[in-house]
Amino acid sequence: MDCVGERTLRDLLNEKLHQHPDKTLFLFEDADRHVSQKTYREFEDEVDRLSRYFLHLGIRKGEHVTLHIPNNLEFYTIWFALANIGAVMVPTNILSPASEMNYIISNSHSVMLITEQPYLDKFADVETHCPAIRYRMLTRSQPVDGYLSYDDALVFESGYKFALPELHNEDTVAILYTSGTTSKPKGVCVTHANYLFVGEQMALNLQLTANDRTFIVLPLFHGNAQYYSTMSALTVGASIALTEKFSASRYFEQANQLQATVGSLFAAPIRMILAKNETKNVIKNTLHTIIFAQNVAAEQLNRFEELAGVRLSQLYGMTETIGIPLMNPLHGVCKNESIGRPTLGYEVKLVDEQGNDVQKGASGQILIKGHAGRTIMKKYLRNPLSTEETIQDGWLRTGDNARIGEDGYYYFVDRVKDMIKRSGENVATIEVESALASHTAVYEAAVIGVPDDMRDEAIKAFVILNEEMYVTEDELLAHCQAQLAKFKVPDSIDFLDDFPRTSVGKIQKNKLANYIPVK
Repeated sequence: MDCVGERTLRDLLNEKLHQHPDKTLFLFEDADRHVSQKTYREFEDEVDRLSRYFLHLGIRKGEHVTLHIPNNLEFYTIWFALANIGAVMVPTNILSPASEMNYIISNSHSVMLITEQPYLDKFADVETHCPAIRYRMLTRSQPVDGYLSYDDALVFESGYKFALPELHNEDTVAILYTSGTTSKPKGVCVTHANYLFVGEQMALNLQLTANDRTFIVLPLFHGNAQYYSTMSALTVGASIALTEKFSASRYFEQANQLQATVGSLFAAPIRMILAKNETKNVIKNTLHTIIFAQNVAAEQLNRFEELAGVRLSQLYGMTETIGIPLMNPLHGVCKNESIGRPTLGYEVKLVDEQGNDVQKGASGQILIKGHAGRTIMKKYLRNPLSTEETIQDGWLRTGDNARIGEDGYYYFVDRVKDMIKRSGENVATIEVESALASHTAVYEAAVIGVPDDMRDEAIKAFVILNEEMYVTEDELLAHCQAQLAKFKVPDSIDFLDDFPRTSVGKIQKNKLANYIPVK
């Protein structure tokens, strides 16, 4: 399936402008709960103005511009203005420290930095560490020495008429840096064709229409918000509801206020929303579908669906796959303890450590067949070795293990690197985590392997308890012994207030061993 043709993001925006010029494209709730909106025509006009300003500055096709801003409408205008002139957006996590930002700006060879006033201290010495930087710009801010003004850029008038460069849809248009849970972040090169493909694919998977409104509470710098919620909406001429910050207590209130119909979440936000609404029976809700990723206990999923009267669908994807290779069907048998079945546009297979296909029921690494720069990422930026290791003969190696059930659904097992080797046996951490999470007192669990002289690795568990609930380590161990084979039972359990996480809630297991348990 390929509905992309030779189109680019510039072409897509022009198409939708002519189809829906006066339709609302964005509704945005800022941190002060003020709601603003923008039509397709208004958005295109701002994109055009900012494009001409970037050309006036001398930003050329192929040059990289780093964004370090929270969810806001300026993010979208900058993204599409850069795409319009053939430049490359490098969006970054606003929680990243100065050291990580210096690495990303330097590694990407960015020539411009766009940020907001609260983050200025991070960039005091940016030119020293990143000599390619020529310009710095502030959005939503009063004038600051050394920084251009975004607001001034939108009203800038030049006597020159700048010609837009020719674009090709397999040109890189964005670089999304992975979370770097185990090493330095890698820059995933995303093309115009990638964005248009995922828009078409997700619109089909979600059965979106122009009457839908996607609901974005996850960070815009992340692939999830860009791929699944933004591009799918633009593809069908729908609209987008955006919030500056995620609020577990106000999630459904925001959705109702903004009249959103399709949401996207991760496991951690789902648990947070449940915790903030546990005393309620039913919530008024405009959302009819929420897609989600990462493991959530079955009873939590059931409670969420009952609470909100919404359809949940677990899927599987990553920054590198661009689209969603696996997803539970919206119509048909939905098994949300699984990651679904293969979707249009991809082939999926599971292989063992020698690269051989595994039997049904056996665990193997997930490989995704795709076209680099079209249905999967183009490459890792300036990292040919990692690119060659990840994409082999057209198959993208995900680093995730799964198994295929007798029902034909895929079931996530573990990250390949997270499998615990214990006395010659492989232990999937997700199986141990699921056993722990099935205890009524447990809010969330994480399991890692730690060195053990006798058994290769010992099983170390970490647990967060539900509020006002208590359980001892011995009681939890007994609970696991009743559900797991003896060699899978944790050797020890520590209790924590929270886990180290990435910006989208993934647990950073590489940091867990250094966390101090609650006394």
